[in-house]
Amino acid sequence: MRFLSVPAAVLLFASAAFTQTTAESVALTMQQSLQSPDVTAWQVRRYVVSKVPRLVLPARPGQWTAQADELRRRALDVAFHGWPKEWVDAPPAFEDLGYIPSGTGYRLRKLRFQIVPGFQGTALLYEPMSLEGKVPAILNVNGHEAEGKAMEYIQKRCINQARQGILALNLEWIGMGELGTPENLHWNEAYLDLAGANGLGVMYLEMRRGLDYLWQHPHVDRKRIGITGLSGGGWQSIVLGALDERVTAALPDAGYLSSMSLGGAEWVGDNEQSATDFNEFLDYTHLTAMRAPRPTMLIYNENDNCCFRAPRMKPFLYDDVRPFFALYGAQDKFSWYENTDPGDHNYQLDNRLHSYNFFAEYFGLPAVSRESPAAADIKSRRELDVGLPKNNLNLLTLARQFVANIERPSVPSDESVLTEWASKERSNLQHVVRYKPVTLQFPWPVANSWGGGLKTIGYRFDMSNGLSADGTWLKSTVVPDDAPWTVVLDDSGKKHAAEIISDRVNRGEQVLGVDLLFTGDAAPPKYSYPVYDRMLSTMGERSLGIEAAQLLTIVAWLRETSGHPTGRIEVTGMRSQAVALVDCPGDT
Repeated sequence: MRFLSVPAAVLLFASAAFTQTTAESVALTMQQSLQSPDVTAWQVRRYVVSKVPRLVLPARPGQWTAQADELRRRALDVAFHGWPKEWVDAPPAFEDLGYIPSGTGYRLRKLRFQIVPGFQGTALLYEPMSLEGKVPAILNVNGHEAEGKAMEYIQKRCINQARQGILALNLEWIGMGELGTPENLHWNEAYLDLAGANGLGVMYLEMRRGLDYLWQHPHVDRKRIGITGLSGGGWQSIVLGALDERVTAALPDAGYLSSMSLGGAEWVGDNEQSATDFNEFLDYTHLTAMRAPRPTMLIYNENDNCCFRAPRMKPFLYDDVRPFFALYGAQDKFSWYENTDPGDHNYQLDNRLHSYNFFAEYFGLPAVSRESPAAADIKSRRELDVGLPKNNLNLLTLARQFVANIERPSVPSDESVLTEWASKERSNLQHVVRYKPVTLQFPWPVANSWGGGLKTIGYRFDMSNGLSADGTWLKSTVVPDDAPWTVVLDDSGKKHAAEIISDRVNRGEQVLGVDLLFTGDAAPPKYSYPVYDRMLSTMGERSLGIEAAQLLTIVAWLRETSGHPTGRIEVTGMRSQAVALVDCPGDT
């Protein structure tokens, strides 16, 4: 689809006066790439790392306590942006569906609970066989495993916790196990963002429901509540463990990293792990430090085959954080363990034994020298299924529900009111896309051609924020230098717009085919584009706002250098249309 952003009065020359181009001849002149994908990837990583909030050690523990409290408040404000307060504040609503036949030393219950109205989750509660008085409890949270709560290592860990006298609650994670539908893929959290509710909110509410359940359980000692999990479960462990002070002891196994690692090849994972605006004011180093002085153990794996290799995590997550525990005289409550057996992305026997002894130490339980055999007690996924309503909501239908409730006021018809309304809405738009003006540091002419009646120059436009776009300027050799101009954008890149460019050149115009950030020659490697887009979003940036700023800057440059005060923008594709529409209030 083509979109003409501004219907301009353009002088159309008689086409017969010029050497005629074709789409093929124009495409031939633009074969050379003006910037490599790796350069764009490096620029974006460098830009994001420059935005990462730095962890600064205060002089006194009280200063960090106050700062941590403020960070918790701001983080929860981000997570619950757009979520109804009555949902956020709702008490836990769990349904006990009775016992499942189990092995010796423990009992197993099926639970179903409300995440938000209409969206149910499931859980398993592993109880000590003799449950009397107050006992410690552990919230076991899962990662990206299709089998969910039926995973063998999770069952073994929960069974052993129950045999050690601990109430072990295991939550099914959204997108996995019984909640493992295509509609619950974590990337679909972006639809919640689009509908005005931060996608992190539903993930946070689900895990917090489990903590709420344990907090009100009549047999739980509220001074001895722990959390642990692998991968996405490690992420949940540090997020809930940092933001909710009811968590006494936390043991994340991999699952998160410092955004400073973005200088290399690492990234923080799915949408909830790189939630919109979440890392604008804190890094995961801050979340780790917010655990001080509560008992915390970090397990990372030496040769992690996912994304969290221990030697690359330790400088940011342990070495930089240890002084914060020392502020409180609690450096002995913060520990690090590097697993080498098997050393991959795991919560196998070696890691489980370390977790048993970590919780035993801080819960006042006997040390554990070996794991209680549980292989004979492992149940199938079907045996552990709790069951969900047929019309259970999911991430997509929940997003649709939010969209259905959006109300947009109509545009004022009164001219006296319209100007003020438009000014206010323009300001709102700038905030939504996080628009920040940039200046053009230098338009590098990196390629050129002259022949067949066509003159071209290829530019790389380096912006003041360290990011760049590129463009190819074309015109007939017999057209005056101050001829009318058209800027052409295409979601697939300027090389795919050869037919449009040829048509405008043949009309006697000078044409600039532009690749803004994330398109054409200004795109990172294709497989990584969503990752880099999330990098910007979690830091409080928006690629749409960055691209809009690039376009306005390039248009201003073209207006000045072309000698013609007005021109056109012609676009193909939804992304380019959105950028052009955002820029439309300008005077192009």
